[in-house]
Amino acid sequence: MEDDASGTESGTWYYDLDTSSYDGAIEIVAGGQRPDTRYGISTPFVVFHVDHPEANKPAVEIVSPEDGSRLTGIQLIKVKATARNPLTSVQIRINGSSWKNTILKGNLYEYAYSPVLKGDQTLSIEARATDDHNNIGKSSTRYVYTGEGVREPVIVEKQDRAIWLWEKAAYNLILNPGSRSALEQFTSDTSTFNSGAVTTIYMGVFPHEGVDMLEEKRKELRKFLKWAHERGLKIQACIAGGTVPPYFGSYKRYNKHAINEIEKVINFNLSSPPDERFDGVNVDVEPYILGEFGTTKPQLQIDYLNLLQTMMERRNLSGLNLPVGPAIPRWYDTSNAANDITWQGQTKWLSQHVQDITDYISIMDYTDSSRGIIDGAQGEIDYANSINKPNSVIVGVETLDIANSGDPESITFREEGRTYMESQLAAVYQKFSNEPSFGGIAMHHYDSIRWLPTEWGPNAVFWKPQIEDTTPPTALSTDPEAVTFDYQTIKLTYGRATDNSDIEEYRIYRSTSPEFTPSVANYAGKSYNLDYTDEGLLPQTTYYYKVAAVDISGNVGPASGITSATTGETHLQPMTISSMKVSLNAGKIRATLKVQDFSTKEELSALVYGRFTYMAGKYVTFKLTPGTIAAIDSEAVPTASGMAGFAPQRIIAPGYYWASAYDTPHTATVVWPAQQGAAQTEDRNADQEPSLDQEPTPDQEPVVEEEPVVDQEPLPAEEEPEETPELQP
Repeated sequence: MEDDASGTESGTWYYDLDTSSYDGAIEIVAGGQRPDTRYGISTPFVVFHVDHPEANKPAVEIVSPEDGSRLTGIQLIKVKATARNPLTSVQIRINGSSWKNTILKGNLYEYAYSPVLKGDQTLSIEARATDDHNNIGKSSTRYVYTGEGVREPVIVEKQDRAIWLWEKAAYNLILNPGSRSALEQFTSDTSTFNSGAVTTIYMGVFPHEGVDMLEEKRKELRKFLKWAHERGLKIQACIAGGTVPPYFGSYKRYNKHAINEIEKVINFNLSSPPDERFDGVNVDVEPYILGEFGTTKPQLQIDYLNLLQTMMERRNLSGLNLPVGPAIPRWYDTSNAANDITWQGQTKWLSQHVQDITDYISIMDYTDSSRGIIDGAQGEIDYANSINKPNSVIVGVETLDIANSGDPESITFREEGRTYMESQLAAVYQKFSNEPSFGGIAMHHYDSIRWLPTEWGPNAVFWKPQIEDTTPPTALSTDPEAVTFDYQTIKLTYGRATDNSDIEEYRIYRSTSPEFTPSVANYAGKSYNLDYTDEGLLPQTTYYYKVAAVDISGNVGPASGITSATTGETHLQPMTISSMKVSLNAGKIRATLKVQDFSTKEELSALVYGRFTYMAGKYVTFKLTPGTIAAIDSEAVPTASGMAGFAPQRIIAPGYYWASAYDTPHTATVVWPAQQGAAQTEDRNADQEPSLDQEPTPDQEPVVEEEPVVDQEPLPAEEEPEETPELQP
C-alpha cells in the first residue's frame, strides 16, 4: 500500500502484517521491480521476534531408526518432540499409511513397529506432533529397509517432447477429471502445427489454493497418474524451493523446505503401486533470481549445489527409479566470475557441477532462434557427452508472454507464433539428432502453448479441442468474497467450478448497483485462478461482484451469488485514458494516447509505461503533454499480415492515480491487412468480453469484427515523435 502525497514514484509503501500465525524469529524482505529494467529487486532481510506461544509449531525429530537401517524384527521407532504448548499427540506414519499414536517413555515418544517382511522393500517413516492449539510440526523422513531394500537402477529416458504444466492446470487435472480430455487431445495432436506428440509432463505439485495433492488428494492423484500412463504419458513431479516465492529455498537456512518437497514425492511413490507413481522429479529452484547470487558469490551457488546433492542422496536412499533433474538457465555454462565455481575441490562451470550431481538437466534455453538455442545448449551437450550421460540434456523453449518483465522480447516465441517456432525447433533437432546426450525439447508451458497461434493476424490458427461440448460448468462451490485492499483495489476469492471438460477461466462482473445482471457492460476481467484483484477503482465507492466459470469450449456456467466491498479514501484524484489508437506505420506499430482528469475531463501531462502486444513485444516509456500528440513505435514487425496492439502498464501524474477500470479504451489493437485494404484499429474497454450467453473471444484470438472499428487518426507530419530507445535489462 502506498502513502504518496504527490502521486508520483516517491513515497512510503507499507504492509500490515498479521503475526497471529507466527511465533519466534521472522525474516521480512520487501521486493519490487526496478523502473528502468523491470527486473526484480529486494531489500535486505530484517529479522524480528514474535512472542506468541499460541502459534508455536512443535519441533519433531525421528531419533531412531537411522537412515539406511535394516529392519529384521520388531523395530522401536523413537521420536523427540518439543513445543511451547502442551502436546496432544505424537504420531508416526510408515509408507503413507494411517497415522499411529506413540507412547511417551521418558523424554522420547515410542512406537513398536512389526514390519511385514515381504522381500526387499524401502519404507518411509514420518513423524508429526500436535499441540493443544492444533499447531502441527513434522519431521524429515527416515528411509529404512527390509531385506536389501528397493534397488532399482535409475534409467534416464528420452523425454521428447516435454512440457511444463503448472499448479493451476495440474489441480484441474486432479480435482476436475473432465479436464483430462483436453490434455489427451493436446499432447497427441501432431497435425495442427506439424509437431511431435508430447510424451513427458513436468507437473507442478506444490499446494495450490488451499489443497495439497501429495497429502490430501493421493487417491485422485494416483488415478490421474494411472490414466496418464495408460496413454503413454510420463509424468514428472515439478518441485521448487518449498517456499513462497519458491526461489528462497535456495538459501541454506530454507533448504529444508525444498528437501521436504522431494521427500513428499518419494514418499508418495513408495506408498503407490508402480503404475500410479511419478516418473521423475523436475527441480525448479532458481537461485540466480536472488541478489546474493552475484553479490556474495560463491556462497549462494554452493548452497544450491549442496541442496541438489542432498536431494540426490534422499532419492538414492529410497532406491527408486526416479530420475531427478533441475531446470537451469542457459548461461550457467558461461566461463565468467558468476559461473566458475569451486565446489568440493573442483572448479567448473556451475552447469557442469549440476550435471555431475543430477541425472539430467532441463536448460531454460529461452531465445527465439534456432541459432541462439543451439549455441545456448552446446556447452551442456558437449559436457554430458564427455561424462557419458545419455539423454540427459533437455532443451527448453519459452512461449509465455514475458514482455512485462525485464527480459527482452527475443527470449520467447510468443510474438512469432507456433509455425515459426516449429521451424526453429526442427533445426535444433537436426543439429542435435546424433548427440547421445540430447534428450529432447521441453516447452514452457501448457497453457501458453495452447494459446499460441500459428501466427498473429487474420490467418491465425489456434489450437482447439475436437470435442462436442455444450455442457456448461457447474456453479462455483462457494460464492465470492470481496475484501477491500485500499482506495482503488478490491480482492476477490471464490470456490472452484467443475466441468465435463477443462475449466479455462473465471469471468468477473462488477457493478455499483446490487441489482445487476452479468453482461458485457459490467465485465471487469478474468482470472485463471480462484482469486482476482480488481484495480483502478474509484475511492469511497461500493462495488458489487458476481463470478462465472467458462470451460475450454466456451460454455459459460451460472453466475454466482453477489458480494460487495467499499474502497477506501485517498487525497489523490482519479485519471483515465481518454483515447488510444494504434496503427501500422512504416513497418512498426505506432501507439498514441491521451489521459484526462476523470471528473473534469481536463487533458493531463503524464508519464506512460507500457508495452506492445501480440506480434510486437517491446516495452516503452514516453511522456504525454496536453495539446500535443505523443506517439511511440514498436520494434519492426512483418507487414504482409499481422496483429499487434498496445497495453499501458503504469501511468504517473502528480496528484493523480490511474483509475484504469474506467479507461475508454483500456487497450488498442490493429489487424492487417484490413478488409478494405487498410489496417484496422480497434479500441477496447477494459478486458472486454461477451455477455454470459455469447460465445467467448479469448484475448489471444485476433477477432476484430466483434469489436468496433475506429478510423485511424493520422499523426501530423510536424509532430513526428522522437525515437525512444528500447529499455535493456
